[in-house]
Amino acid sequence: MTMAKREITPSDILPPGEYARVRREHRKHVTTVKRLRRLAVGPFTTWHFESYETMWHQVHEMLFIEKGGDEQVPDELRAYNPLIPKGRELVATIMIEIDDPVRRARALARLGGIEETAFLRFAGEEVTGVPEADQDRTSAEGKASAVQFVHFPFTAAQVEAFARPGTEVMAGFRHPEYGHIAVMPEAVRAALTQDFAP
Repeated sequence: MTMAKREITPSDILPPGEYARVRREHRKHVTTVKRLRRLAVGPFTTWHFESYETMWHQVHEMLFIEKGGDEQVPDELRAYNPLIPKGRELVATIMIEIDDPVRRARALARLGGIEETAFLRFAGEEVTGVPEADQDRTSAEGKASAVQFVHFPFTAAQVEAFARPGTEVMAGFRHPEYGHIAVMPEAVRAALTQDFAP
């Protein structure tokens, strides 16, 4: 297993001109990487499991689009470094995706607290999601944000069980309005085991 990077540092940031030159090729590569880190759960949520690579790409895209220069770098690192798995965890950005704005507003109003109910179940184990603590993702009125950031902290034994080839992994929610579960494809499970690399 190769060493997994846990944090983007200022020295990892490419100068704007250099990123502009590699951007097209890198975006193509990251699209391929993300395909093996994505899981649809129920009719309108998609879990995107993050990594150093996906967050490095996100930081560079924000810098490229917003053109804030060196002053912008610390803010982006503060925003995205917490979403890089830190050893014995997986981290998912969960998107609630409904195109129709009326239906979306209605669904989000019913899904308050959904970020507290996400889980991964495998080999007789269950890992309950822990929402990213940066800000509340459910409003005081009980409306869910369309984007949720959830950490899944593992024990050493759970890492070992999850990493075993062929282990069936279920991902789901216990929310009363969205009790959906999906089976994680083996290719996705295998890709995610890299997040546990020492």
